[in-house]
Amino acid sequence: MSLPKLPQLLDRKIYKTGQTRGADDDVIYQNRVGRNSTVLIPYNFWKDGFRSPPGEETFENGYIVLIPPNDYFEKQSIDKELSKYGLEIGKNALISYETREQWDKNNPEKLGWRPAQKRVTPLEGHYIARIPATTATTGGDKIVRGFNTTQIKGAGIRVFEYASASTIKRCRLQLEALFWLCKDAEAVVLKTGMLTKNIVSRKQEILKICLDEGLLDFEKLRLARVVNKEKNTTCPLCLEALSGRGFFDRMHQAAGREVHDITVTEINLFHIEELRTGAYNHCPYNIGWGHHHCNVVTKDAGIKETLDWMHGILERNIKEGYLASRKKS
Repeated sequence: MSLPKLPQLLDRKIYKTGQTRGADDDVIYQNRVGRNSTVLIPYNFWKDGFRSPPGEETFENGYIVLIPPNDYFEKQSIDKELSKYGLEIGKNALISYETREQWDKNNPEKLGWRPAQKRVTPLEGHYIARIPATTATTGGDKIVRGFNTTQIKGAGIRVFEYASASTIKRCRLQLEALFWLCKDAEAVVLKTGMLTKNIVSRKQEILKICLDEGLLDFEKLRLARVVNKEKNTTCPLCLEALSGRGFFDRMHQAAGREVHDITVTEINLFHIEELRTGAYNHCPYNIGWGHHHCNVVTKDAGIKETLDWMHGILERNIKEGYLASRKKS
């Protein structure tokens, strides 16, 4: 069954939730690619009993374990240790140079090593390097080796951003359902030119699909802070009911500091439990929509930690007399 199309901006916004964050050429990560791309795993996490995503034997497009030069060159019997953990340089692991000290101490070019160029076995190389430029020493130019061609930029994605193709699809479905649960969603898309009959048809079908696939458990959504008791979508941090307008309106800018090509909207993807290595938190019931400002405040700290921090700020301001206490009588 072909569903009526969403407004282009909204459709694009939901689609982009299945992509990773941006990355420039100075880092080893790919820029804005699917969350099911090749993942990069720090060696220390791999050694500590690293686990694949629940229900998956491995990652859909493979993985590369990144080993610090100090670990590789200073440990005795390192190849034996790597074999113990199922790793082999050039197959599923690379030496990752991040500092000039590492480069100068064990220069891979002097060792006759090649920078890797492929994300699948064999990697066609031994190492990758992303070392920033410095003016402190002679010859302090930036060092970029491996995965730096136009065809292949970046070795992979941050492992904590990973989600399988099926999980990405389910997340997009749930996120669209949450848009339709905004108190004024229908009125907002009507103003974009979407026909009333198409609005009703698409909304009903998306909510039905989510219900059938177990993505519309309102108690779970409420406990995740993404809907309120009235079943309207809320910002997970401030708990304010969201307006559908925020999916289309550009973020408010301070007078005199406007940027004319800004593309950030007022409402963005929000992870309830923050993305972190060792967990796979881009998944249903851990995603929602939230204010851009609330997202920025929360950052990677998580909602609970952010609320504790905010509570401390309020208490100190009340104590010092800068803010009146609002205790209930």
